[in-house]
Amino acid sequence: MEMEIDDTPKPKGEETKGKPIVVILVGAPGSGKSTFCEQVMASSTRPWVRICQDTIGNGKSGTKAQCLKSAASALNDGKSVFIDRCNLDREQRAEFLKLGNPNVDVHAVVLDLPAKLCTSRSVKRTGHEGNLQGGKAAAVVNRMLQKKEFPKLSEGFTRITFCQNESDVQAAHNTYSALGPLDTLPNGSFGQKNPDAKIQLGIMRFLKKVEVPANTVSDANSIQSSVSHKNTEEKQPSYKGHNNISSFSGNASKELKEGENLAVYSSGSHASLNNAPTLAFPSISTSDFQFNLEKASDIIVEVVEEYVNKLGSARLVLVDVSHKSKILSLVKTKAAQKNIELNKFFTFVGDITKLYSVGGLRCNVIANAANWRLKPGGGGVNAAIFNAAGPALEVATKEQAKSLHPGKAVVVPLPSTSPLFSREGVTHVIHVLGPNMNQHRPNCLNNDYIKGCQILREAYTSLFEGFASTIKTQGKLAKVSNENLDSNSSGAQEVIEGANTKHSPNNDQKSKREHEHEYDRSKKCKGSQDEIGANIPESKIGKVDKNNDKIDGSMAKAWGSWAQALHKIAMHPQIHKDVALEISDDVVVLNDLYPKARRHLLVLARSEGLDRLADVSKDHLQLLKTMHDVGLKWAEKFLQEDVSLIFRLGYHSVPSMRQLHLHVISQDFDSKNLKHKKHWNSFNTAFFLDSVDVLEEVSCHGKATLRDDESLLSMELRCHRCRSAQPNIPRLKSHISNCRAPFPPSLLQNSRLVLAPCNAGIDP
Repeated sequence: MEMEIDDTPKPKGEETKGKPIVVILVGAPGSGKSTFCEQVMASSTRPWVRICQDTIGNGKSGTKAQCLKSAASALNDGKSVFIDRCNLDREQRAEFLKLGNPNVDVHAVVLDLPAKLCTSRSVKRTGHEGNLQGGKAAAVVNRMLQKKEFPKLSEGFTRITFCQNESDVQAAHNTYSALGPLDTLPNGSFGQKNPDAKIQLGIMRFLKKVEVPANTVSDANSIQSSVSHKNTEEKQPSYKGHNNISSFSGNASKELKEGENLAVYSSGSHASLNNAPTLAFPSISTSDFQFNLEKASDIIVEVVEEYVNKLGSARLVLVDVSHKSKILSLVKTKAAQKNIELNKFFTFVGDITKLYSVGGLRCNVIANAANWRLKPGGGGVNAAIFNAAGPALEVATKEQAKSLHPGKAVVVPLPSTSPLFSREGVTHVIHVLGPNMNQHRPNCLNNDYIKGCQILREAYTSLFEGFASTIKTQGKLAKVSNENLDSNSSGAQEVIEGANTKHSPNNDQKSKREHEHEYDRSKKCKGSQDEIGANIPESKIGKVDKNNDKIDGSMAKAWGSWAQALHKIAMHPQIHKDVALEISDDVVVLNDLYPKARRHLLVLARSEGLDRLADVSKDHLQLLKTMHDVGLKWAEKFLQEDVSLIFRLGYHSVPSMRQLHLHVISQDFDSKNLKHKKHWNSFNTAFFLDSVDVLEEVSCHGKATLRDDESLLSMELRCHRCRSAQPNIPRLKSHISNCRAPFPPSLLQNSRLVLAPCNAGIDP
């Protein structure tokens, strides 16, 4: 069927009006297609029309032909269109793709959410436009998902966005909501994690079918292997003995295609992999202590089922080195039978000491199958973890306990000097001792499985209780910011190190290495260091004033040691005169060591307990004015040296460094340190709050309105002048170096931009 779409080239004057877009929604019933359309249409300045076959016939169900006709009409009127149908196979999409032409782009947004979630929504909803609800919905969702075909660019799409969880959906929503009438999006396919998976494993478990196709890729491992930055050909030595943990090398996805699927994990859950508190643990007692695998797997699943909901959003990960692991296979099957939530418990193939650096999986807590002496050695997991953690773990362990009884566990905070902390982001190691059935090892139970099962159950209970205690401790300290802009916005830790190092060639090299280590640590641990609270003694944990969330006068946020640098400079500026540009009773001014532009200063408040903008009240208004005036003074000083510069003064909604600081940054963004999307978006989205607006809000309302939505940092890259979308940082840098478009009207108001007096009458 051919639609009458106007595809004649537009006259020169009309080319600037922007292209209409056809967005074909792809997803099962209950995936949220209609909600996505409605939310975008409610917040977007671009004119949209929703085409839904369930309502196309005057509010009643209609035909595909009616949908095509309505879409063509809307496009000819210059409106963009959402095609709100399931569109799960190529044939269903084909006719709608013909709506595209040189003047109309065709996008796909794939809502590939967990099948269990889609089914649950479909069954529970009422008043659905197509009357797909109740008991019949489950069978429909199951049937449709088994036949789904993911869209491909070769079908004729210019852009495809895959969403596997609610976070992905929100990011896509933000992208299309921000799309103005003149804006365009870069072409390509974005977000697809596992293009070969035809059926989400979750739907089979939801319908009580636990048999998993043997050739299905373990999604958790394929995801992690995709971000692995190690040489996949590198051979690693294996650890012999307890639990047979060995280094994981090679492509996990490839291995699992050749072997059996082991992960208790659905393709729809992976995007939250690195955001929640996570415990990685080996199977206790089943290798060197020779505990029966069937009995052990029963106990693991029973205790996991008991604790998985008690731990909130935290996750438990059972780890083994081999993709042919019998214990993983048993646990996988039994957990599926129990319908344990797949985003809270899954298995993972890899070396427990290299889960992040090799596997890409961040686990802030790992369990060690320890010996009763709590000593290194003995092979297996115990030897591997002590070797990887270095001497710091042995020292820290001695401070907590001298020995361990079977069935018990001890939580050991890992010092920041440990390589496991800096390289893997591990903040705690939990030593746990299980029952022994090996006659060649101490305390053998001689096949007394009544007592053995009791001890093993106690061991896992102690382990999970220990993990829960680390979560509670962090919860008492504060809600942790996830911003951590990879390379540490201010880099002031390095400033301190440099200021205290005598300048000689050797010391410079040493200082450089220390700086690189600090940078890598903040980059790899990304959030976990903020959770540690190493600077707050345990005796003070819990002393939180419920009215203002303060601990001894400072905001109850646990700042990692690297994030304390600005605080130290602000409190003791006389020690850091070499790096301070200006010191007064109220503020300290210094260069950002990792500037994101040609000129990038930080103005630090010298007030104790004022860690971030969330701490500010009306009492601090005069200090904020002082900080603004000082920042303005330095901007004007730089403008006298270079009239081409344009400055912006503002705060990050959620800073990565402790101590309230104002950014004074030139808008050229010409810097080798601007490397990542988060760097750019932290200064060019609503995440960055202009100083003049903060002053006005605090003056009128007593506090600033924070935009702490993490999705702002993951939004697509857009030029801060013309707002055109760019696919990556190199392309963005190339574009902004040549872009001479005026800044958006919002930035041209209220003196948000600071420029030289000679340019005051010119649109910047």
